[in-house]
Amino acid sequence: MDRVIKLADQLFEDYKDYGVDRKEIVEKLRKLLVEFGVTENEAVRTIRNYIIREYGAPATIRRERITKIEEIKEPNKWVTVKVKVIQLWESSSPSVSQVGLIGDETGYIRFLVWTKAKKKPVEEGKCYIFRNVVVDDYGGILRLNVTKISEIEEIDEDIKVKSPEDIREEVEVVGALVAIQQNSGLIQRCSIEGCNRVIKMGKCPEHGKTKPKDDLRIKGVLDDGYRTYEVIINEEGVENLTGINLEKAKKIAEETLDRNAVLVELKKMLLGKYLRVVGTATPRYLIAKHAEFFRPDIRKELEKIKAILEEIQ
Repeated sequence: MDRVIKLADQLFEDYKDYGVDRKEIVEKLRKLLVEFGVTENEAVRTIRNYIIREYGAPATIRRERITKIEEIKEPNKWVTVKVKVIQLWESSSPSVSQVGLIGDETGYIRFLVWTKAKKKPVEEGKCYIFRNVVVDDYGGILRLNVTKISEIEEIDEDIKVKSPEDIREEVEVVGALVAIQQNSGLIQRCSIEGCNRVIKMGKCPEHGKTKPKDDLRIKGVLDDGYRTYEVIINEEGVENLTGINLEKAKKIAEETLDRNAVLVELKKMLLGKYLRVVGTATPRYLIAKHAEFFRPDIRKELEKIKAILEEIQ
């Protein structure tokens, strides 16, 4: 019921100037969500259409409250933000049409646009108002979801944000490698100078069909017990962990007549293992500069435990 009240309050705040009845909104939402099991997005859209039809409210409310990025601190909140698109990334899922990083003068946050939302693509460097987007938590990282009931409006403003190069820090992470994703192992990159993008389905996303060059990497998920990191480990790191370098990977592929055999081998050797990774953390990836198996110093750990016990006593 708390969720019904929160959604009703958001709708009432949007349309209170048009004489809407808050109790009526609560009751209609309760019926849709509780009695009929309608999804939240569909219920909110239904109520909005009802208010527009019955109360003569405009289809788009312009007097919304703009939430600053630094104010977004928990999931399951519907917000409207005024932001600049800092970076766009390649979507790894057909259900997501766009994914990237947006920000304002107070901070930055990831966003994704669901394909079913059918929204016009946004562009890097341009500024927009994202209306009625919902916050969720993915691997301990907050992000904004653009759904069918969301709106994206391009605006003629220049919002000052940090550049992508400034949004990075040097970190050391110890955690379990809980997943190794596709586009890992023996991959192919575009050979055109300055590109280096991963070739998928025989084509570079930027240049189409080009002569590929081989590379070796791991693109995985590292879990330190508190949050997850999308980690990228290059050929040097892969060799340090497994003894497999690019030439050996090519040989495995040639002998098995299957490039995917390299990925299978890496998964056997690394999945579930604890790694110590030192590298650069960006809003999206932890780019490893050094990766090794984590081997705790038992003596030091025992000394720490002993010190804690002595403090307790």
